[in-house]
Amino acid sequence: MKPLLRKAVALTLGSSLLMAAPAVLAASAPRADKEWLSQADAEARSARVSNVAYQLDFTLTGQETFANTTTLNFDLNDASSPLTIDLNKATVKSLTVNGKSVAPQYNKWFITLAAADLKKGRNTVVVSFERLHSTNGEGLHRMVDPVDGRVYTYSHFEPAAAQQMFALFDQPDLKATYQVNVTAPADWVVVSTMREAKVEDAQGGKRWTFPVSKKLSPYNFSLHAGPYKIWEDNSAKYPMRLFARQSVAAQVDPKDWFTFTKQGLAFFDDYFGIPYQFEKYDQLLVPDFLYGAMENAGAVTFAENRFLHKDKMTTDQRHSLASVIMHEMAHQWFGDLVTMKWWNGLWLNESFASFMGTLGTAESTEFKNAWQYFYAQGKTAAYRQDQSLGTHPIEVPVATSANAFDNIDAITYSKGASTLKQLRHLLGEETFRRGVHNYLVKYQFQNAKLDDFIGSLGEAAGRDLSQWTQDWLYQPGVNTVTANYTCKGGKIDAFSLAQTAPGEHPVLREQRVQVALFRNQGKAMTLDRKVAVTYKGASTAVPELQGAACPDLVYPNYEDWGYAKVKLDARSFGTARSHVSKVAEPLLRAMLWQSMWDGVRDGELALNEFMQTALNNAPRETDYALLGNVLTNVRTGLGYLQKMAPDAAYTTSTVQALEKMAWQGIATAKDENFRRRWLATYVDFAGSKPALDRLAGLLQNRGVPKGVTINQDVRWAIVKQLAEQDYPAADKLLAAEAARDKSDAGQAAALAAQVVRPDPAVKADWLAKIADLQTKLPFSRIRTAMENLYPSAQASLNEQSAAQRLARLPELDKNAGPVYMRSFAESMIPATCTPQSVQRLADTAAQQKELTAGTRRALLETQQEDARCVAIRKAMTVPLG
Repeated sequence: MKPLLRKAVALTLGSSLLMAAPAVLAASAPRADKEWLSQADAEARSARVSNVAYQLDFTLTGQETFANTTTLNFDLNDASSPLTIDLNKATVKSLTVNGKSVAPQYNKWFITLAAADLKKGRNTVVVSFERLHSTNGEGLHRMVDPVDGRVYTYSHFEPAAAQQMFALFDQPDLKATYQVNVTAPADWVVVSTMREAKVEDAQGGKRWTFPVSKKLSPYNFSLHAGPYKIWEDNSAKYPMRLFARQSVAAQVDPKDWFTFTKQGLAFFDDYFGIPYQFEKYDQLLVPDFLYGAMENAGAVTFAENRFLHKDKMTTDQRHSLASVIMHEMAHQWFGDLVTMKWWNGLWLNESFASFMGTLGTAESTEFKNAWQYFYAQGKTAAYRQDQSLGTHPIEVPVATSANAFDNIDAITYSKGASTLKQLRHLLGEETFRRGVHNYLVKYQFQNAKLDDFIGSLGEAAGRDLSQWTQDWLYQPGVNTVTANYTCKGGKIDAFSLAQTAPGEHPVLREQRVQVALFRNQGKAMTLDRKVAVTYKGASTAVPELQGAACPDLVYPNYEDWGYAKVKLDARSFGTARSHVSKVAEPLLRAMLWQSMWDGVRDGELALNEFMQTALNNAPRETDYALLGNVLTNVRTGLGYLQKMAPDAAYTTSTVQALEKMAWQGIATAKDENFRRRWLATYVDFAGSKPALDRLAGLLQNRGVPKGVTINQDVRWAIVKQLAEQDYPAADKLLAAEAARDKSDAGQAAALAAQVVRPDPAVKADWLAKIADLQTKLPFSRIRTAMENLYPSAQASLNEQSAAQRLARLPELDKNAGPVYMRSFAESMIPATCTPQSVQRLADTAAQQKELTAGTRRALLETQQEDARCVAIRKAMTVPLG
């Protein structure tokens, strides 16, 4: 790193370093008697501890508890004060420190080792304990398959749940090696970071021995065990395996998994210029998973409910699989090989994996339109988040491990990825790649900070990135870019790009975009000219476009290089509304559709006018992915209508028009993908009695359109829709389907259909179960209930318990824990699209000032979205009654 760049970056990071300084000075104080670890305590511990090695000896029986003996070896440079070791809610059987048996000083969160028992230099601590398996998706999770009674376990540690499985220093900057031994039932397979060295018969089953791993942060290590089905592929450079429960194995198509994995490993080996470091590549489909997937080194876990299907995968589903495989694979280098020092760096791990995962998908798989998916599914969510009251800088301080996931959102993933994407355009593709390679080489098997990454890129580019870092990473908000131009005699005589920022986040940024001009040629909208522009400040002239033909449509972020909300000029907006189907490029069509949807959200286009535009144009959409995006916004629009006025004549007529459109779409679909998309849409939109009768008939194989298969996933979607709409026979149909499908996924689907019924008694019963923090129900079931209890069309039922839920919010927030509260805050804070509801949420935010950061942000965002719904209603140009 050049001295000038080092100084500039240090100045840029000055505010965050100053914020951290008081905590470091106070770090000699005893650790707070809390479940979480503060950044100050983590820094104090890592300043004393180094060269950590774990030996982990597990006894797994399939019962509700497991046993472990953890041997910690580490160097200590200062033995003058106590040291803590993290271990969550275990029953400690024995503790030995440097060969001496000691009485554990243990508060159920961490063991405190007395200074007198420690020594400067090498220390050895041995902890033996028993603990309950978790059932909430963290730690060493246990699940009993309802189909065959088999028991499956898997680990999930991010951000700081390894302490639920073994005793350790549970912080990312104390990387360690792991040697693992496991005694497990004879029919189980055990999977970890390394491939097993030997498997021997042992009392109670078999004993698995694993060699010492490479250095990893605790959250990147993993252990999974159970009678999993295994598929293997050794045809490529690295051996690959795929695992799934026996009862769902028939739903797994290993061909796609292995194809995408081989393509990704070859791509990343080449792109990073560093071979994959973890020797083998295992992937496991696991139940009850909290997230989409997790990048455990050499043993990646995937959520069953995201990647298992009861029919051949659609193109969307296959793309999702490919992109998530690529995302987690990118982490093997960026996150596992080089890891952040503390949780404020989590965004860079996730942003980089999102960016590289999309790049890898686009360049190494069949999904060349991966950036279109990224725009529609990720970037637009980031724009929404960045315009909300819950916006935040990409880089934010994280006080404790409990706050690590406070900012896990579209800004962390998709805005960060978009920022890296436009930085790549700004620096040049090869310069960016060289900087990334240099960073990974320099910091491999170590921990690094943001300025290390930015320094590597800046050095490769030979430029000072301090202002870029300040503007993009430390300032929240999204800028809006608009084309300003005038024409004379059919030619452009002046053209500039205007950049604006919201008053509360007034920073204007520099970035490189493409400006494209289009002309309406009757049957097609043709590209007339495009030019790359680096703009900054409030206005940037584009003299290259002077003299070009006056356009019918201008798009100032063509091919989506930049991160900016595009506000179309009046002429272009009119063209988009009238002629969006004439635009040949799917990505540009997607962005034009998004501009129209932005118009609805901003109160500049009536919702009813957008719905009519969709009814006119969606049936003509030829791009499968884009059709899905359009229909998603239509579904959101229908949700607004159902909240506003579910019984209004306009809402009823719109439902009927959407039903008709979707059913015709099934009949005219050009292939199976489109048929399945239109069928899912029809099921989702069905609300009239004829449509619901038709759905009930489909369950009996009556009136099934040609080429359509009513598979188990579709059957459950139909049952749920009938239940939500209070169809007369819904209870009997639900009971019959539950008897037909007794799988874990079937039980979850049955639960969703049960709780979605518009029955006050059902709502009250499940609300009590959700609020019972001592429930024996697995969290996966509680989460399913949360997500389905109050659909948009049941605003009146939502109102009945709204005050009660808001009143209990502080108690739940204090006692339930972050895993529970992330789901509760997303699904259960009441918003019913009335001025009274908006005011109630505002009053709650004003009164409940002690909520955790994540819950408070969710409350404010819900209030803002509720106010948006009220504003959208006011902007409509048809009566709602």
